[in-house]
Amino acid sequence: MRILHTMVRVGDLDKSLAFYQEVLGMRLLRRKDFPEGKFTLAFLGYQEESEGAALELTYNWGVEKYEIGTGYGHIALEVDDAYAACADIKKRGGKVTREAGPMKHGSRVIAFVEDPDGYKIELIQTGAA
Repeated sequence: MRILHTMVRVGDLDKSLAFYQEVLGMRLLRRKDFPEGKFTLAFLGYQEESEGAALELTYNWGVEKYEIGTGYGHIALEVDDAYAACADIKKRGGKVTREAGPMKHGSRVIAFVEDPDGYKIELIQTGAA
């Protein structure tokens, strides 16, 4: 078994696609409209789905906002340099909610950013601090 994808519902598909592609550097792997069901699915990732997990954005036509809830945690992305990634994300118009630095009670360098719908994305730096 392997993880195929993680799905999040988004209120503005174009805005979310721009964020994940232009700010976080993902590629749009596939997209399909389902007119009968009034929804669109878009899959993004850093590699082909046969090689790694993807992020599925689900846009239900006409729904502009979702409550994230207390059960949601975050999406985690590995980065070479969390400090540089934060600077780049801010330069591209992204929102950094926790600047890069060592995690509490540990030495791994992490940061958090937020997508247009408020979903948290953790950046985890490879290697030691």
